[in-house]
Amino acid sequence: MTFDPTELTRRLSIAMTEWQSESGTEGEAGFGERLAGLIRTLPYFAAHPDQVRLLPSHDGAMNVVALLRGTGRRTLAFAGHYDTVPVANYRDLAHLACQPEPLMQALMADLRSRPLSPQEEKALADFESGDFLPGRGLLDMKSGLAAGLAVLDHMSRGPALSGNLLFIATPDEERNSRGMRAMRRALPGLAAEWGLEIEGGINLDSTSDQGDGSEGRAIYAGTIGKLLPFAYVIGQPSHASYPFDGASAHLIAAEILKRVEANPALCDTGDGELSPPPICLEGKDFRGGYDVTTPDKVWLAFNWLFHSWQPDHLFERFNGVVREALDWATAGFAAHAEAYAALGGAKPAVIDDGVMVSFAELKARAFAAGGPAFEARFAARAEEVARGGNPLTASREMTDLLVEEARLTGPAVVTGFAGLAYAPTRIDATQGHGKTLYDAIERARAATAQEDGVEIRHRAIFTGISDMSYFGHRPADGAAATLSDNTAHPAYVDVLPSDALSFPVVNIGPWGREYHQRLERVHAPYAFRDLPRFLARIAGAWLGTQR
Repeated sequence: MTFDPTELTRRLSIAMTEWQSESGTEGEAGFGERLAGLIRTLPYFAAHPDQVRLLPSHDGAMNVVALLRGTGRRTLAFAGHYDTVPVANYRDLAHLACQPEPLMQALMADLRSRPLSPQEEKALADFESGDFLPGRGLLDMKSGLAAGLAVLDHMSRGPALSGNLLFIATPDEERNSRGMRAMRRALPGLAAEWGLEIEGGINLDSTSDQGDGSEGRAIYAGTIGKLLPFAYVIGQPSHASYPFDGASAHLIAAEILKRVEANPALCDTGDGELSPPPICLEGKDFRGGYDVTTPDKVWLAFNWLFHSWQPDHLFERFNGVVREALDWATAGFAAHAEAYAALGGAKPAVIDDGVMVSFAELKARAFAAGGPAFEARFAARAEEVARGGNPLTASREMTDLLVEEARLTGPAVVTGFAGLAYAPTRIDATQGHGKTLYDAIERARAATAQEDGVEIRHRAIFTGISDMSYFGHRPADGAAATLSDNTAHPAYVDVLPSDALSFPVVNIGPWGREYHQRLERVHAPYAFRDLPRFLARIAGAWLGTQR
C-alpha cells in the first residue's frame, strides 16, 4: 500500500486541536464553519464545495458532512465528534492546552522539575519517546476525525468509486450527544437528497491503553449502554436531641449507597461480557445552612453501565435494591429507637416502614393535586433549569418540585432517571450489511498485519459512552415508556425519529492514555499513520477497490 497519511493526518489533527471547542462554548459553536472551510482545502472538496454541508444541531453549533461521491447509492459513513471537555485541569498550562507541540515542551519541563508519581513518570517517558503528543481533544477525538478526512482525500485520488464515502463531524458528544441526535434526524432527508443508501458506519472515537497499544488497536463490535438512576430520599426531620421523633434520610440513603456502590452483583454479565458496576455520581442533602434539625431530603444519582439488559430490567433491579435498603434502614432505625427507649425506661417511638414511588407515579400525583396551573408551572420551571446544562441538577430540582406539590412525606424514596439514556449496540456480523462490513474489516485487518506488521484486535464492547448509541442504531421499543415516563427532566428524553436510519456500526479510532486529564496524549504513529491506512483498506475492501 503506497498511502502514507502521516503528514496530512498530523497537520489536520493539530489544526483542529488548536481550535478550542469545549462543549457549550462559542468555540464549539464556531467549530463547524472552520472545519467545513478546512475540508474545502482538500483538492476534491475544493472542486466540489457543494458536497460539504453544515446542518444545525443546537445553540448555534453545527454538524458537518462531506461526501466523496462515487457511482451508485451504497455508502459507508465515518463519524466522530469535535467537542471537548474543559481545559481547566491543565491549571497553569491551560493557555497551551490546545497547542500540542508547545504543550508537550511545557509538560516535559514541568515533569523534569520535580519528584513524580509513577503515572507522571510514565507520561514523561512517553513524551521523551517521541511517540506521544498531548493536547485537549487531540486524542478524544480530533485525530480520529483527521484520520477519516485523510482517507477521503486518499480515496478521491483515482477513478470514480463504486460507492460513496460520507464524513460526519458532530458537536456535544461530551454532554448529551445533541449533535449526533440532530444528525440522526437530518440524515434520512440528506440521504434522500443525495441519493445515498447508508449500509455501514465506522465511529472514530478514541480508547485508552496503559500498555503497549495491543488493547487500544481495536475494532469494537458494539458500545456500552448507560442510565442514570436516582433515589430521592425523604426522611422525617427531627431535632438532633430527639432523633427518634423523625426518620433519618441519611440512614436510608447510606443503605442505598452501600448496596449499589461498585457492587459486582449488579454488573451486566450477559453474552459473556462484563460491564462495570454502578457508581455514585452525586450524593447530597438539601441543607442550605446550619441548624440542629436533621436533613429531610437526600439525593443520590448513579452511573450504571450495561450491554445486554433492557432499561426496564435495570430499573426493576435498581428498585429492588432500593426497596431492600429502605426496609433495612427503617427496621434498623426502629430497633435503635426501641433499644434507646429501653435504656431510659420509656415507650419506644413508632417508625413508619416507608414507601417507594416511581417518578411517573409522583408526577401523576402532583399533576392531579395541582391541576393545569401546576402543569404550566412545571413546564416553565423545566425550561428554566435546563439552561444550566447539568442533568443531575435539573432532575433533582424537577423531582423536588413534584414532591412539594404532591405533599409526599417520609420515610419515602422516589426513583427515576436523571439523564439521557444511552442504548447499548452490537453489530450482527453474520448476515446482511453487518457481514459485508465485517468481511471488509477482516480483509483489511489481515493486510495491515501482513504489510505493516500492525496487529489490530477484535473487542466486543467500547466501554466509553459514545455517539454509537445513536449513530445508525434504532433501540428496541419495549422500554421506551419506562424511560420517558420516569426521566425527571423532559430535555433528557431521547425521542427516536420514526424514519431514523438503521445500519451496522463499529468503532475504530486512535488510542492513547489519560483522556480528559492533564496528561491526555495520543499515540502518534498509530493515530497519524496506522489508523488511516487501516481505515483506507477497509473502505477499499468495502467498495471493492484498492488504492
